[in-house]
Amino acid sequence: MISNKIFSKTVKSILTQGIKNNNRTFISINNNNNKENEFKKFQNRFGPFPEYVKIVEVGPRDGLQNEKIIVPTTDKIQLINRLAQTGLSVVEATSFVSPKWVPQMADNKEVLRGIEKVEGVSYPCLTPNIQGFRAALDAGAKEIALFAAASESFSKKNINATIEESLARYKDVCDAAKENGIKVRGYVSCVLGCPYEHNVPISKVVYVSKKLYEYGCYEISLGDTIGIGTPGATHKLLQAMSQAIPMDAIAVHFHDTYGQALANILTSLQFGISTVDSSVSGLGGCPYAKGATGNVATEDVLYMMKDLGINCNVDMDKLMDVSLWISKKLNRSPSSKVSLALSHKAANSTTDSNNNTTTTTTTTTNTKSTEIPVNCNTNINKMASEKEKQHIFITSNNNTNTNTKNNDRTSNNQSTLVF
Repeated sequence: MISNKIFSKTVKSILTQGIKNNNRTFISINNNNNKENEFKKFQNRFGPFPEYVKIVEVGPRDGLQNEKIIVPTTDKIQLINRLAQTGLSVVEATSFVSPKWVPQMADNKEVLRGIEKVEGVSYPCLTPNIQGFRAALDAGAKEIALFAAASESFSKKNINATIEESLARYKDVCDAAKENGIKVRGYVSCVLGCPYEHNVPISKVVYVSKKLYEYGCYEISLGDTIGIGTPGATHKLLQAMSQAIPMDAIAVHFHDTYGQALANILTSLQFGISTVDSSVSGLGGCPYAKGATGNVATEDVLYMMKDLGINCNVDMDKLMDVSLWISKKLNRSPSSKVSLALSHKAANSTTDSNNNTTTTTTTTTNTKSTEIPVNCNTNINKMASEKEKQHIFITSNNNTNTNTKNNDRTSNNQSTLVF
């Protein structure tokens, strides 16, 4: 049986303690004790990876647009403001689309005008056509995003236009944006599969991406709309894309329907991709794939990046707090594996601490702590209702059954603009 001393020494030689706040520990490769050369060898063998990766946070737009219940404007504004305080340099704010098709984004002007602009943070807005662009410009937008599809069927279903018709629209938008000094980012949907056509030719993805880049989009985000992509398919796609567009102008946008998002991102990093789209708490969903879990969670991406020695300039603790806050607002548990795991760890630490008190104190504590907050900064006695608790808390003895209802985030009667 290995001694505690040997075990401790072994662990310390491999892992650092990382960030420790509120009982949250993040693992990373040890750079101390003259191990930097070994770390570089690890990176070169496993990578090489970019030193810095920009995270494009899409939660307030792509994450919320598919919610069946309208999220209050004040909550949307607060979500954006809180995300901007985590160190994120890009927070996608809203969509200037017809409220008839996406009622969740009907308050786009109020949201964009209501947020507290942080220096160094971009707040791009989605615009489907010249009318949406003008509305965004009027509301004060400094950056916009366009969305095209590599699938003809998806393009018709999603925006009621063929690929060529959509590209003609976007040429006009890009020209208008250039005249007004507005930056433009481009999205391409269905790059690794389509819910209607299934397989999408890589040549079609390259064609649409190249057109948007030629029109003036400074960055092209490749979207695995239904989350069906794998590392092998991602490798083939990026290999082709690298011949058409500079790699520093390519971003990746993975949904995690089949649990492949992080693996696909890792493959992308090995290609030199340094921009990754993600959504706080894994918000989002695809109305075309039953059981789709939506966008890859920003917390999960950051956790992996830290272990690889990649800097993202984002405070994980603050992001965790935002994740748990918005999950409570939406009356559900976070979809992020990292948020759930670290929050449970924090809750268990609280339980262990309670068990070390005196017998009298323990009796009192156990009476009050049948439920332990996932977020250790939250006082359960101040929670508003039992309904809120059932989504945010776990039981201390793991014997209490919590009936959690899965929110169906699909809507057959609503056309959502997914990527």
